[in-house]
Amino acid sequence: MISISRLYCGAAGPGDSLRYGKGDLKTRPRPGQTRPVVVWNVTRRCNLLCAHCYSASSADRAPDELTTDEARAMLEDLAAFGCPVVLFSGGEPLLREDILELIGLAGGAGLRTVLSTNGTLIMPELAGRLREAGLGYAGVSLDGMRATNDRFRGAEGAFEQALAGIRNCIRADLRVGLRLTMTAHNIVDLPAIFSLARDEGIRRLCFYHLVPTGRGGAMAGAGLDHASTRRALDLIIDRTAELHAAGEATEVLTVDNHADGPYLYLRMLREGNPRAAEALGLLRAGGGNSSGRGIGCVSWDGTVHPDQFWRSVSLGSVRERPLSTIWTDLSDPLVARLKDKARHVTGRCAGCRFLDCCGGNSRARAEALTGERWASDPACHLSDEEILAETTAAATAEEADGE
Repeated sequence: MISISRLYCGAAGPGDSLRYGKGDLKTRPRPGQTRPVVVWNVTRRCNLLCAHCYSASSADRAPDELTTDEARAMLEDLAAFGCPVVLFSGGEPLLREDILELIGLAGGAGLRTVLSTNGTLIMPELAGRLREAGLGYAGVSLDGMRATNDRFRGAEGAFEQALAGIRNCIRADLRVGLRLTMTAHNIVDLPAIFSLARDEGIRRLCFYHLVPTGRGGAMAGAGLDHASTRRALDLIIDRTAELHAAGEATEVLTVDNHADGPYLYLRMLREGNPRAAEALGLLRAGGGNSSGRGIGCVSWDGTVHPDQFWRSVSLGSVRERPLSTIWTDLSDPLVARLKDKARHVTGRCAGCRFLDCCGGNSRARAEALTGERWASDPACHLSDEEILAETTAAATAEEADGE
């Protein structure tokens, strides 16, 4: 995640300590020491049929979902291992009958709990029960305004239902935010999404780049080209700055394209932004994409993946070994490489001066689009000149200051 509000506007958010640590390279954990945020797909079942669903969820419940007792053992292991957050996802996690119990179990074990949901099922009573269960945050997916979102979701009325769910969370004093996956079909709605967030009092916006895996593989052609990506980023940056100038403390992030960080830094240099050096230091401290290191995924059947999008790769199963054991088993060549993957990426990534900020970007997307696990991520929108050359004397000085 790239925090536009933190890096560009200097506004700290609740997740910045996880994202950037103390903001310097000296305190970054060594390879193998990081404890992952765990995305747990608690169910395959979903009440919608989203075109870009990475888990290819459906209306049917998978027969091999982890039981409540198996889930309890896994959550206890995650807590003992030191995982900071567990994110309940799906499918639609609210369709799992024991979801409130699971949230309570996770919180009771000391894990911060997050929910990734389509929001359509969050009625007023459920919003209150989620808060009582100890849920820390609910991220509700909206992929555009009314017509756009309903087309993505495959269900008329999904927009209004999700918006009602967001309003119910706000009324229940449950922290809630909006999540949108950017494609060529919905970026025209970005200005309206910012206006919606302002009008509704939504204080967190996450803009995801498409990773064409799962059912989303059929949408590979709808991914943004580089020019469109940069225009979308500039709009996001500009609107974030406007919100903060108006006193709106909205946290704004982009997700799943770590080239956004260097792009933001280079823009800050051009503008003479006094926070440019600090931004570069934070990006370096964060280290970029952390699949298999700072983030992992457990599927509904207990299979462990390096991240939620890279479901073609299995690192093991929590039914056979605890995640803590799987995550630290460096005898597995892929597990070992993912702990320090910047050493293994090829192509433009290998010679990029921002590799320590980006971490080689998305391996799942690189493999999906090129067939090569360690190839450069085609979604990197930085030019050869930007990644290989010192742009100006000022840039050299700023980068030195950021170390």
